[in-house]
Amino acid sequence: MDAKKMRKKLEEKLSSPDRKFIFDREKEVLRIENINTGKGISVTLAPIVAKWEVSKEKAVDEVVYYVEEALEVMGYQHTLTDKEKQIFPVIRSTSFPTETHDDIPFITEEHTAETRIYYAVDLGTTYRMIDEKLLQDEGWTSEKVKEAALFNLRSLPVKLKQDSLAGNVFHFLNTNDGYDGSRILNTSFLKDMKSKVEGEMTVSVPHQDVLIIGDIRNETGYDILAELTMSFFTNGKVPITSLSFLFEDNELEPIFILAQNQKDRKPGREK
Repeated sequence: MDAKKMRKKLEEKLSSPDRKFIFDREKEVLRIENINTGKGISVTLAPIVAKWEVSKEKAVDEVVYYVEEALEVMGYQHTLTDKEKQIFPVIRSTSFPTETHDDIPFITEEHTAETRIYYAVDLGTTYRMIDEKLLQDEGWTSEKVKEAALFNLRSLPVKLKQDSLAGNVFHFLNTNDGYDGSRILNTSFLKDMKSKVEGEMTVSVPHQDVLIIGDIRNETGYDILAELTMSFFTNGKVPITSLSFLFEDNELEPIFILAQNQKDRKPGREK
């Protein structure tokens, strides 16, 4: 499977009389756009091709579902009024676009060197990223959005599954509610976990639907952590970062795991 074949497969599955496809050959990005509204969504083919090697048709079906849901959402007029309890923070990679296709900036906040915070209104099976135009139309401020989002995040359940590997303990949060990765912003939860770990505490958000807390008690734990995060990163619908973070002094510090039994901490203060 290559980008050319993947493009053809996606176009066949997403074909509709009211849609057109725009392909950027240089970046290998396929845009699916509604002819009537001009609204659409862009997908990068390389990660999908990589997932195809592991998941085959499942990788394509996930993208098709994601695109169909996103295009359906774009067909509605959205509001924030009376939806305060449906606003949540969303973690994305720093490579994720900071504005809509119409050049309208999303409401964002810096997080770490690897991640950025966005804000969204939950619509049930999907969510709509909040941009400046939506705020202006509703008469809201970004501070009001952020306050509501963090309050709602803290109300989400935190149910962890635990696994022990080579003397290290890993806790997995994978509820598939769309905000598993966002739990990294729940500082009360992180502090509580910090009080329970016996070794060094790591936090990983390889994709939006998983959060991994590591209790690293020996050097082998770092090699296991690197394999875990890369596996989740490769197979996630919305990849975020394959790097992990140390949680020390209530701060997140990215770490690079260079080779077996070696780790290199990225210098600098992270929020």
